[in-house]
Amino acid sequence: MELGPLEGSYLELLNSDADPLCLYHIYDQMDLAGEEEIELYSEPDTDTINCDQFSRLLCDMEGDEETREAYANIAELDQYVFQDSQLEGLSKDIFKHIGPDEVIGDSMEMPAEVGQKSQKRPFPEELPADLKHWKPAEPPTVVTGSFLVGPVSNSSTLPCLPLPALFNQEPASGRMRLEETNQMPMPSSSSSLSCLNLPEGPVQFVPTVSTLPQGLWQISGTETGVSSIFIYHGEVPQASQVPPPSGLTVHGLPTSPDRPGSTSPFAPSATDLPSLPEPALISRANVTEHKTSPTQCQAAGEVSNKLPKWPESVEQFYRSLQDTYRAEPAGPDGILMEVDLVQARLERSSSKSLERELATPDWAERQLAQGGLAEGLLAAKERRRPRETQVIAMLGKAGQGKSYWAGAVSRAWACGRLPQYDFVFSVPCHCLNRPGDVYRLQDLLFSLGPRPLVAADEVFSHIVKRPDRVLLILDAFEELEAQDGFLHSTCGPAPAEPCSLRGLLAGLFQKKLLRGCTLLLTARPRGRLVQSLSKADALFELSGFSMEQAQAYVMRYFECSGMTEHQDRALALLRDRPFLLSHSHSPTLCRAVCQLSEALLELGEDAELPSTLTGLYVGLLGRAALNGPPGALAELAKLAWELGRRHQSTLQEDQFPSADVRTWAMAKGLVQHSPGATESELAFPSFLLQCFLGALWLALSGEIKDKELPQYLALTPRKKRPYDNWLEGVPRFLTGLIFQPRARCLGALVGPSATAFADRKQKVLARYLKRLQPGTLRARQLLELLHCAHEAEEAGIWQHVVQELPARLSFLGTRLMPPDAHVLGKALEAAGQDFSLDLRSTGIDPSGLGSLVGLSCVTHFRAALSDTVALWESLRQHGETELLQAAEEKFTIEPFKAKSLKDVEDLGKLVQTQRTRSSSDDTAGELPAVRDLKKLEFALGPISGPQAFPKLVRILTAFSSLQHLDLDALSENKIGDEGVSQLSATFPQLKSLETLNLSQNSITDLGAYKLAEGLPSLAASLLRLSLYNNCICDMGAESLARVLPDMVSLRVMDVQYNKFTAAGAQQLAASLRKCPHVETLAMWTPTIPFSVQEHLQQQDSRISLR
Repeated sequence: MELGPLEGSYLELLNSDADPLCLYHIYDQMDLAGEEEIELYSEPDTDTINCDQFSRLLCDMEGDEETREAYANIAELDQYVFQDSQLEGLSKDIFKHIGPDEVIGDSMEMPAEVGQKSQKRPFPEELPADLKHWKPAEPPTVVTGSFLVGPVSNSSTLPCLPLPALFNQEPASGRMRLEETNQMPMPSSSSSLSCLNLPEGPVQFVPTVSTLPQGLWQISGTETGVSSIFIYHGEVPQASQVPPPSGLTVHGLPTSPDRPGSTSPFAPSATDLPSLPEPALISRANVTEHKTSPTQCQAAGEVSNKLPKWPESVEQFYRSLQDTYRAEPAGPDGILMEVDLVQARLERSSSKSLERELATPDWAERQLAQGGLAEGLLAAKERRRPRETQVIAMLGKAGQGKSYWAGAVSRAWACGRLPQYDFVFSVPCHCLNRPGDVYRLQDLLFSLGPRPLVAADEVFSHIVKRPDRVLLILDAFEELEAQDGFLHSTCGPAPAEPCSLRGLLAGLFQKKLLRGCTLLLTARPRGRLVQSLSKADALFELSGFSMEQAQAYVMRYFECSGMTEHQDRALALLRDRPFLLSHSHSPTLCRAVCQLSEALLELGEDAELPSTLTGLYVGLLGRAALNGPPGALAELAKLAWELGRRHQSTLQEDQFPSADVRTWAMAKGLVQHSPGATESELAFPSFLLQCFLGALWLALSGEIKDKELPQYLALTPRKKRPYDNWLEGVPRFLTGLIFQPRARCLGALVGPSATAFADRKQKVLARYLKRLQPGTLRARQLLELLHCAHEAEEAGIWQHVVQELPARLSFLGTRLMPPDAHVLGKALEAAGQDFSLDLRSTGIDPSGLGSLVGLSCVTHFRAALSDTVALWESLRQHGETELLQAAEEKFTIEPFKAKSLKDVEDLGKLVQTQRTRSSSDDTAGELPAVRDLKKLEFALGPISGPQAFPKLVRILTAFSSLQHLDLDALSENKIGDEGVSQLSATFPQLKSLETLNLSQNSITDLGAYKLAEGLPSLAASLLRLSLYNNCICDMGAESLARVLPDMVSLRVMDVQYNKFTAAGAQQLAASLRKCPHVETLAMWTPTIPFSVQEHLQQQDSRISLR
């Protein structure tokens, strides 16, 4: 049969007259047209290709676009056709393509229902995600050898011998399952024949491996359509030993190019398959079924666990990679504390913007990654689709320990705690900002990591074949240039093709290179996330140290330093400085505090820590600066500032002004060799140190104009800033360096003579800060102003800032870290007035929330319901009665808007707390938050609304002061008639209800009837009733008209956009004449003729048609 061009979809291929067997061998036919027919004889090497031939075939397929497209169509056809549930077992093998006439004549039996019964096809979405470049997946556990196919004349007389231990273990997913066999002794002179029963399901047979025992195996399966299959390996047996094959000639199967004697382009050789154990190690002679000894089972398991065996070069590379990552830092650098991993999510920065930024969950809403790192990565790996690259982002502020965490991931893999990955590669992103177009994927994996790795081409080929077993870590992702373009840049079509590093990264993020691997990124969240991070499959956030973990770190630091006698004293120093204690949630700052405490305790017992971050770093750098070359610190500060302007933290050795400055900086630990970088590349040990040095340059430099200096405080609108505040710690350090006394600040670092410009800059900044109006600043800017005022330690600036604070402070949606809560509390105490705080969606921790709530100047506060209830419970358990009473009396939820099911559940917990409180002996009365709630909105939408509304109804009666109940939402709550019926039953207890909004809730005549029955209970209080845009017809309008005269307090009623006709409208108008107290009746609806509406309005002007 002649094949035309392979075009169109797989349905066209299926409906064509093309023989599927010929489709599988179209590649061979194109290259070897006119080849003579081939007979499958029983020579051992007749149908065998080796690994090199198979690899060349795949390379040819990848290199030739036409061939690749042809095989893609064939793969789609194969996936589509072989979904039939009836075509299972051996019928899915290549042998099912060979018809009975071509192979074994009439002796081959086929199930009758296969050709008669129509099979259900899968939907397109059930097929693999990328069939275009589909390749044969990793082969399952295989039975190998040269094979013969033919009928068995008397299979019952053939003895059954055992299979290797490979089949004795429980196979993994995707491997075939074989039933256990029983061996019978055989004379050594006879041919070794073994029988194997197959269960239902797919089985794959691939030739050939050289370690199988010589002989012939008979394989039979139920409902496979094949009576028996012989698998033969070794020398050709004599005719007396083996049933003679009949009709073994197969026509029209040309040999694959460069594969002598092979008709299958997908048949790997023995060198491409894992080696099996020697036959002597896997035989079970004279062992009956189900009577294998435990020792033998254990040995079999050990052998099985080693499969598949890697090539020697891959094994050596694997061990060297483990050794690279297994080494742990010595001394204090090796202190690792287990911190919580929080599952993060994104949200829109505004309703009009498509940009997404990191959401700020309430403390109780945080979803911790259960099981830590290993379980989190394993769960993320299991959720992804096959052959699909997965991007996981780990976010955290500067100094939270992201790089240490990335190193811990590598060490965990090296120690065997991440078995789902065969290889882990960790690359610092500052190494990837290199020019040139001569990089390949192997350069990214092997040359840019912690230290260069030597890997052969065989290792790279092995890694590329199994990308799903590869974890690639990109640390400090924010240091990459132009990150937004990775999803749109062009990349090389093949891993081996050279391109720029940017092109390689684009290929990874576009899931074209190393497709199926796991990308793990660490980055700082700064406002909106770049597209590469916002489209990540999983987001986690490092939470930093808790107070207990920070104190434990201090103890371990001094233990590793050999100064255990100073542990208690160091903790006492830290506790004496609450501001530094609040900053100890950052591992970097916690270590800086320990370093300074160690230096101070060595000097004497009168040591005392500074009260600001500026003082902390001045104390760390003071002695190093005095012992350095003249002007060395100022030159290093200039380098730090210039690098920060370019979003970099690494520098070359030749960028130092002199070798003496470089040697001094390296000796004092101010710069160090960066992991993964070249020998000439150095980096600052921490981002905060670079920020401090950058601020030091701004304070000392005469190149910065005085009038430009205030713009670097990042308190002005973005368009007026000369830079994007990448060095986000600069504003606080700059005010501290400028305003703190010269003798213990700038003078201690560079000497009195180098501070000539500082006085003039101090006047400029003081004038600017005192001109600011804190009440006009956004929440994030206000917090930054408070931090700058605290670092300045200047009384005039501090008093100006705190006295200008507005009485109502809202931090809604602004994250409050422990240092923010501390400096805010200090400012509120110093202000001398009462404040009302809104702390919702700030993520404030329980300790910070308790400290702010306990301030006498805070009279009211709003916070997440779940966080507040948890705080009350904690205070009750610790016996802090006064603080508990204050927290209960100050808490308010007015007004409350339920936007999720959790909001309704939290409101229910609040009501339950009140009921528990009222029933106790030591307290009495209602909670002020419940008692004083006057406005309640319910906006959950059409899906969650009907589910959550019954829960809301059950607690409505607890709000005795409720005046406004709004059940309208833009997306429609759709509480329906059932919801109205439940709500009407609560009306007798809602004595204060003045406004009831039931708009857009799919209420029909039945709901209107139930509502009319309950409305008389609200006759004395209800002022406004809205039933806008429902499904009320004439019967419902009649029910409302009947109750309208009884509503003596009602002033406004809205029944617009319903479905009643002129008859219903006339009934409402007639009832309105009996209600002189009603001011407006809005009832325009398209089902009423306009002339009728005009006529009714002329009769009564209170009828509104707008």
